[in-house]
Amino acid sequence: MVILDGETLVQSATVSTKIPKQLREKMNRLKIKPSKILRKALEDEVKKREIEELKKEIANLNPALEKITMNAAVKSIREDRDSR
Repeated sequence: MVILDGETLVQSATVSTKIPKQLREKMNRLKIKPSKILRKALEDEVKKREIEELKKEIANLNPALEKITMNAAVKSIREDRDSR
């Protein structure tokens, strides 16, 4: 399915899950529509895990970055700018 979101076309996929019947009855009674809640929860979880992945990548790069001095970084930037 393709949804028009402002000016952007967003392709959608369907995700389904089973929940206890009692929970569904309570949701109906309280007029809770699960789609927005589930979408937000999934977006939050994806964002959280992407941050965890980035933290691991940074931790892996840290030993290499510690070997670079401030003077070496400044010199490299200056050389790059001067070469333009």
